[in-house]
Amino acid sequence: MTAPIIRPIKKNDNQQIAKVIRSVLIELGVPRVGTVYEDAGLDNLYETFQKERARYFVVTEHDEIVGGGGIAHLDNYDGNVCELQKMYFLPVVRGRGIGTLMIDECLQTAREFSYERCYLETMPYMIAAQKLYRKYGFKALQGPMGDTGHYACGVYMIKDL
Repeated sequence: MTAPIIRPIKKNDNQQIAKVIRSVLIELGVPRVGTVYEDAGLDNLYETFQKERARYFVVTEHDEIVGGGGIAHLDNYDGNVCELQKMYFLPVVRGRGIGTLMIDECLQTAREFSYERCYLETMPYMIAAQKLYRKYGFKALQGPMGDTGHYACGVYMIKDL
């Protein structure tokens, strides 16, 4: 079996990663409104992450994109905080440590970009994801920071870098 590869997104990955993310959101019953599903940049992630102190990674296995995740400055927030964004994986790679590898990559990149803290938002019923985030030292917040437009998420977490 070929090990999955994590690499920076390429322009020609846009359509495939958008399809992966939307399929995972539908599978998990995530609302289409107030979540990443309706993000304007979802169909153009390569372009969306072509800004200062931002990077998006895809996971490939057998030359197919099976997941992704990235970091960028937290929208509508003045502090030196990045957001862990759009981290989703197809069922075929879940439970194999890919999420751990992706978080390692994203947090290392956030440190290289000199961010002080990393923020994330998730859904209340995404228990496995929250468990992984807590393992990395993310702590629950009472409410959102910045304004990502993801008002349906409900779970907000932060980690000092």
